[in-house]
Amino acid sequence: MSTRTREVQIPVPDYDTSVSGLLIRPRDATALLVIGHGAGAGMTHAFLEQLATQLADNNIATLRYNFPYKEHGGKRPDRTAMLTATVQGAIEIAHKSGGSLPLFAGGKSMGGRMTSQAMAEGLLTDVVGLVFFGFPLHAAGKPGVSRADHLADAHAPMLFLQGTRDRLADIGLMRGVISDLGRFATMHVIEDADHSFNMLKRSGRCNADAINELATQTGNWVKSVIAPSAT
Repeated sequence: MSTRTREVQIPVPDYDTSVSGLLIRPRDATALLVIGHGAGAGMTHAFLEQLATQLADNNIATLRYNFPYKEHGGKRPDRTAMLTATVQGAIEIAHKSGGSLPLFAGGKSMGGRMTSQAMAEGLLTDVVGLVFFGFPLHAAGKPGVSRADHLADAHAPMLFLQGTRDRLADIGLMRGVISDLGRFATMHVIEDADHSFNMLKRSGRCNADAINELATQTGNWVKSVIAPSAT
C-alpha cells in the first residue's frame, strides 16, 4: 500500500494568509478525513503522524493542516473566526484533492472543536461526518458542558474518541453530551488513556496500542456511515 505524503497549500478564506497541509491518500482509500491539530502542537506532531499512518492502513486518506499561528511559529491560538476560516479552507482543498471520496472532518482537541464550530456555522459543505480525537469539553479542573452547546447545530454523524483519564473531558459529562445528541453521536472510550491518549503503564498497553485503536475504530465507523447496510 502506498502512503506517500504530498504537501499542499491552503488559502484561508477572508484572510490574507495561507497554511500548509499534508495529504496522505492510500490506493484503496474509501474516504478522506481532514484533521486539525490541538492547541499545543502542529500538524507534524508525532501523535498525528502516527495516527495518519494508521488511518491509511485502515483505508482512510487524511489531510492534516496547520492553523495560522502554528504555521508562523506562534504559541497562542488565533481568534475563533480565523480558526474556523482555516477549517473551511482545508475542507475546500480536500474537495479538490479527494475527488469522489466521501469527506469527513475533525481533529485532535481544539482542531476537532473548531471543525464542529465551523460546521455548526454553516461554513462546511458536503462533510458527511465529524471525528473528534479527544473533544475538549472543558478546561482542566473546571467541569462543564457549554463547549458542547453548538454540537446540536452541526447536523452530522459524530464520532467521539475519549480517554477515561482525560482532564479536559469528564467521561460522565461526555456520556451526557452523547445522550443529548441522540442518534447523531457515537462515543468510543479508551480505558486508561489521557487527553493525549497516553496510556498508564499498569494497563499493559502502550501509546501505540491506543493510536491503533483510534484508527481502527475510526475506520469501522466511517464504513458504517458511508455504507450502513453493509455493517
